[in-house]
Amino acid sequence: MQSEAFVSFNGVQKTYDGEHLVVRDLNLEIGRGEFLTLLGPSGSGKTTSLMMLAGFETATRGEIFLDGRPINRLPPEHRDIGMVFQSYALFPHMTVAENVAFPLAARKMTRGDTAQRVTRALDMIGLNGFAHRRPAQLSGGQQQRVAVARALVFEPKLVLMDEPLSALDKQLREQMKFEIKRLHKELGITIVYVTHDQSEALTMSDRVAVFHEGRIAQLDTPAGLYERPTDPFVAQFIGENNRMLGELVAVGPNECTAQCNGTLIKALPIGVQRVGEKTLLSVRPERVTLRTSGARRDNEVEARIEEIVYLGDHVRVRTSACGSDEFVIKVPNSATWQTELQEQQTIHVSWNTTDCRALPLSS
Repeated sequence: MQSEAFVSFNGVQKTYDGEHLVVRDLNLEIGRGEFLTLLGPSGSGKTTSLMMLAGFETATRGEIFLDGRPINRLPPEHRDIGMVFQSYALFPHMTVAENVAFPLAARKMTRGDTAQRVTRALDMIGLNGFAHRRPAQLSGGQQQRVAVARALVFEPKLVLMDEPLSALDKQLREQMKFEIKRLHKELGITIVYVTHDQSEALTMSDRVAVFHEGRIAQLDTPAGLYERPTDPFVAQFIGENNRMLGELVAVGPNECTAQCNGTLIKALPIGVQRVGEKTLLSVRPERVTLRTSGARRDNEVEARIEEIVYLGDHVRVRTSACGSDEFVIKVPNSATWQTELQEQQTIHVSWNTTDCRALPLSS
């Protein structure tokens, strides 16, 4: 398998105290030229996995392969990996050009080749006119661009990025997301990216590995994670979900029915198997239809409007439904919602079977 994957984690574990496993039996293959994001909350094991790949942490167990070679015992400087950190890690006493050239100096590249590569790298990030400035004279976004240029200047085949956008404001984050994705596409490099921000993961990645308690809960494309979560943690972590507790009363291969707060709910069975089993029902707010009258859909329940929040392109309607005071519907903005919807109004909400998933309570 190592010959087919550019990066492989084979049965990798990591513990710092000999008892608690920060990373548990990690098996992961990353293709050449892929943009893979390790996504998860703090303490889930994603950053530790990245640091083991970079060589800054040592695996307690298992083996990591890079381009078919085992690298567990290879020092970081010999792995030929570019790295972009959250803190930029630029040298304040060096100019932009000198910061970008630093990896080339460490590789003893000639002055002429260094100047050519630095110019090309700064062109690539749109900062060629800033070569003689120092980091303190740059904005946060410009400093992060320099950090990206430094990681790319020696033309590594693999670049690791550890929360590179978290220190930037919202507008700069949005800009840099697409900038990094553009560079990935143009250069054809392999990028392994760590973040806790699901928006970054869904926007930038070819695939996303969602980490939870030291394991990969689900590995899939962004669309697969959002549309077809197979794990309760993933279902609540990726995007917004209405979650309802129920008990299965019928289970078939393509459809199941659960009793939820006195109402029968039809859903797609994901990992549930038997009648009487407790289940977590999950449906996204944008897949729920809100109306005061009309034809029934697969599932329909009565709800009371608790709160209406105007958000520009849509209206967020929080209701009491299915035993929860946090059942949310996203209503597209229109000229009629202000007259049709009022707080404390009783309405009906409905959704289709195909938009609802029945998941086991624990995975």
